[in-house]
Amino acid sequence: MNRAFKAPAPFSDKSYMAIPMKPVESNQVKAIGYDPATKTLAVTFTRGPGSIYHYPNVEPELHVNFMQAESKGTFFGKNIKELPFDKFPATATADQA
Repeated sequence: MNRAFKAPAPFSDKSYMAIPMKPVESNQVKAIGYDPATKTLAVTFTRGPGSIYHYPNVEPELHVNFMQAESKGTFFGKNIKELPFDKFPATATADQA
């Protein structure tokens, strides 16, 4: 299978807002967080440098369904992957400490 190379997304220039994240059991998704006040879903993955992805304007039901999904990776691919996001370096959390 020949897949076209897709360059990684650049980091956002927006200011990072820490969202508490809960580790999940998944081969692809490492942890998920949600901020109901801003409707922001936070996701980090098992592979790569640990970048944190913030998906704005996510309804609470989508977060609940994601957390309850039997396969977090499949759910992410079908329901979240194509949403707009802001990407932050893994060090953003350390910078906020």
